[in-house]
Amino acid sequence: MIGKISQTCLGRPVLTLVGALLVMQSTFAGAQSLQTVNMAIPAKSFQMVLYPIAQQKGYMKEEGLDLRVIFIAPTTSIQAMLGGDVSFTGAGTSALVTIARSNTPLKVVAATNDRVLQWLVTKPEITSPKDLKGKRIATTGVAAIATFMLKQILTKHGLDGNKDVTYLDVGQGNQLPALLGGGLDAAILSVEQRYVGLDKGMREMFFFGNEVKNSWGTLATTDKLIKENPKMIGGFVRATLKAMRYLRQDREGTISAMLKFAGVSRPQATRVYDDIIGTFTRNGAVDDETQRNDLQIIRQVVNANETVANAKGYDFSFALEADQQLNKIGWKP
Repeated sequence: MIGKISQTCLGRPVLTLVGALLVMQSTFAGAQSLQTVNMAIPAKSFQMVLYPIAQQKGYMKEEGLDLRVIFIAPTTSIQAMLGGDVSFTGAGTSALVTIARSNTPLKVVAATNDRVLQWLVTKPEITSPKDLKGKRIATTGVAAIATFMLKQILTKHGLDGNKDVTYLDVGQGNQLPALLGGGLDAAILSVEQRYVGLDKGMREMFFFGNEVKNSWGTLATTDKLIKENPKMIGGFVRATLKAMRYLRQDREGTISAMLKFAGVSRPQATRVYDDIIGTFTRNGAVDDETQRNDLQIIRQVVNANETVANAKGYDFSFALEADQQLNKIGWKP
């Protein structure tokens, strides 16, 4: 009787335990097989919420990747990428500057937005572009890309963008205080700063995205990594595109992710979402004209004589292929 009990009552728990252990081992092995990928992002801006979402929703895991997001200043992120400490940077424009300046082997492999998320906000008494003549404008640098874009915009509206206004470098994040303090007449602002300025009675003069045809929020990596690990690049970009589709599909889920990611209020996150969700690209790429415009602006920034070919700065093959793959299987969030 005892032996029978051993085979029935004790045997089944043993088999169950063995099965559980096998499942645990399989799960552990799966976790162990994920490739850790470090990505640098410059700020907790709205478009950067893509990457935490790609990780949290399991899109990176589906590609065998474990994403680690690190906050690093743009120039430093390029150095870290070239040194192999990070695989990607969300400061793709800085990568293009480095390419134009020193022919560094980098590529932009995805574009988050096809419109520039910058605004010129002015004192309330400035009601038209012509009123800007002789005025002082707060920037993040007289050689910043947004400053060169503004020069083009002002020229388009009948001013001499190089001579009719004065550009002052007030430092990153200080443009709005400089405007609200009364010392300056206008400021180039991010989407988050813009809301504060408007709520304080300032006037929106230009949305750069409606004035110039350039990209924003680009993702860059190294030529070396593209050559040595194209599978990982493809998987990372595919997960990013899934996150982009999620953003467009799930408004409330994205807003909640933004609250956690950036620590902003729900009203502000909602406002940002509704304002700029339409600027996100559909396939992670921008057209040839936009690429040329980007590189032309950067050529001015670095004061380079030679034009950088699109193929030197961009490789959207991974994004276009990923988009086709997702469309073929009818993938939806």
